[in-house]
Amino acid sequence: MDLTARPSRPNTRRSRSPAAAQAWYRGDAHLHTVYSDGKRTPEEVAAGARAARLDFMISTDHNTPASHGVWGPLAGNDLLILTGEEVTTRNGHYLALGLEPGEWIDWRYRARDKGFEQEARRIHDSGGIVVPAHPYCPYVACRWKFGYDDADAVEVWTGPWTLDDESSVNTWDSMLAQSVRTGGRWLPAMGNSDAHSVPQVIGFPHNVVNASALSRDALLDGIRKGRNWIAESADVSVDFQVTSGGKSATVGDRLSVAADAPVTVTAKIAGVPNGVVRFITDEGQTQQVTLPASGQGTSTWITTPQLAAYVRVEVRHPKIDGTSGSGTEMGTTIPLGPMAALTNPIFLGKS
Repeated sequence: MDLTARPSRPNTRRSRSPAAAQAWYRGDAHLHTVYSDGKRTPEEVAAGARAARLDFMISTDHNTPASHGVWGPLAGNDLLILTGEEVTTRNGHYLALGLEPGEWIDWRYRARDKGFEQEARRIHDSGGIVVPAHPYCPYVACRWKFGYDDADAVEVWTGPWTLDDESSVNTWDSMLAQSVRTGGRWLPAMGNSDAHSVPQVIGFPHNVVNASALSRDALLDGIRKGRNWIAESADVSVDFQVTSGGKSATVGDRLSVAADAPVTVTAKIAGVPNGVVRFITDEGQTQQVTLPASGQGTSTWITTPQLAAYVRVEVRHPKIDGTSGSGTEMGTTIPLGPMAALTNPIFLGKS
């Protein structure tokens, strides 16, 4: 099997000059066009990203860089466009994000082969990141079987909320708990639309990344470090932080305080009418608060690093019957409502 052949690189320019400012930037990193199996043209995808009020987008057509050369003129001061690929292997799909224009990543291998490790190394060497996509997707050859040792993040929420997303979040949360138990590396979460055509909505969901600039390197660095949360739309906002003794930390960071130090956890939410705010730690759910019909509210909780190695936030819509759900019911239906927002964790205590 030849894994070295690469198509020629198109002569493209960078899609946009970076904005140098520390801020939270919104972007969808899993999008398809007519250059693979999508029905939208690049012009329509860029227009959809603008309609979703995104700051950046990443093109990820299946197994091809064919669209990379067309994005430059479609970007502007209001939208950064980066290039990538959805690598559609025989045992799962993954996103190669932040590729150089024209760079192609091979897909012709199975989990028992060495192709994935080789291609992941190539992506990392070029400054890009590797993100397994929709790992519990039930379609043939979609379910992820390569493990996560070479991944930089994992896509736990893809498009409208479904049972496979619930499974992805549960698996990811278990990996978080294992990382604090072993002291090993933790894997950040991402969410993307995987939009191919109407009625799939570009930006539903998308990532809100805390980055030092609106640039390729700064955004990828923010995602690698888990300094991002996931929103179903730009109408949703989450201000999540922890404080103790004059110190503070936000998503993806660590609050380095003594094990018995009181820590105040605060989540300020907007844009989720009657939403259910859940604080989740390595011990499981600890708090659940229902927002008013306005969709705005602030939830607080006090804990210590002894009691919580990390804290993350989920904001859910009510269940289809209008109830909030507790996550403890047994049965054939999902015990919680659809996700509206999900954060990466804040770690508590000294590392």
